[in-house]
Amino acid sequence: MNERTARTVGPVRVVGAGLLGASVGLGLSEKGVEVIVHDASPTTVSLAVDYGAGRRASDTDAPALIVVAVPPDIVAEVVAQELQAYPDALVTDVASVKGAPYAELSLVGADLSRYIGSHPMAGRERGGAISARADLFIGRPWVITPHAGNPAGQIAVIENLALDLGAIPQTMSAEDHDRAVALVSHAPQAVSTLLARRLVDAEARSLSLAGQGLRDTTRIAASAPELWVQIMGANSRYIIEVLRDLRTDLDVLIHALDDQAAAGARRSLAQILAGGNAGVARIPGKHGQDRRYAQIVVKVEDRPGELARLLSEIGQTGINMEDLRLEHSPGAQIGLAEIAVLPEVEEKLVAELESRGWKIAGAYL
Repeated sequence: MNERTARTVGPVRVVGAGLLGASVGLGLSEKGVEVIVHDASPTTVSLAVDYGAGRRASDTDAPALIVVAVPPDIVAEVVAQELQAYPDALVTDVASVKGAPYAELSLVGADLSRYIGSHPMAGRERGGAISARADLFIGRPWVITPHAGNPAGQIAVIENLALDLGAIPQTMSAEDHDRAVALVSHAPQAVSTLLARRLVDAEARSLSLAGQGLRDTTRIAASAPELWVQIMGANSRYIIEVLRDLRTDLDVLIHALDDQAAAGARRSLAQILAGGNAGVARIPGKHGQDRRYAQIVVKVEDRPGELARLLSEIGQTGINMEDLRLEHSPGAQIGLAEIAVLPEVEEKLVAELESRGWKIAGAYL
């Protein structure tokens, strides 16, 4: 690719060469944009440069855009330093909380006319430049949180950055952003962590029964504690609101289960379960569509090439696979592939796969 394919005008200075910073560098470099990588750790810089995220900083650099991708507790400090060091550059940050950095920058008298907050809703359980990917942001929302001092041209610069990285730019206030991520990201992290803590002292024979449900609900509990201490502390106001509402529902659930003979206990339990169904149905699906898919579970032998053969034969049917999940069966040389398709083609795909010798373990909406 060459520079003409990119909307972003370089050089772009990326401060913080961890997962997000290095991924930004990799994505822009693939587009032909000149990227400058800086980090407090020389080893981290070397690693990011070796992976192709950009070049090292020099004294003559004059970046047009600066992307600050450092831990949440030092975002405001680093943004203020970059604004002072590069008076002609627009500065954004990719921290997962937006209100706190803006407030801190206001207190220290930073030049907010050249600062605009943003947050790509992307990440992985593993951090560092070694885990960075040029496609990390593809299809993910990239929230832009302008303030009154940001002209439309500055907002467009961050929109172009997001588009060049394959993300979907969305604009909202810092307050609306922080309230939203508390619900869809930060509180789920807390709930996943609390559930995973129950496993620490669990008997091994109990854990041997674990299925995909437990893995799904505890996956993000593997995230770095030191990062989440900072995130939760910075957005505690809105996280607490979600957790208090969750505690209310939890108390109702406990009471209903504790005295199932009590009047209304079964109804309370049913309402909570139905509420969960209604909530899941509101989560946008593929391409942001609000629709349900049929799920077909196929048994896959645990040997080389079997999964590839399954996917190839699904393609041969001419039916589009909307989603795929894999689950390994503990203690057995078999896996389960859960294929999501449009409901109207479910019966056809089941028949096609069975005719090719695949064993269907289940099919449902």
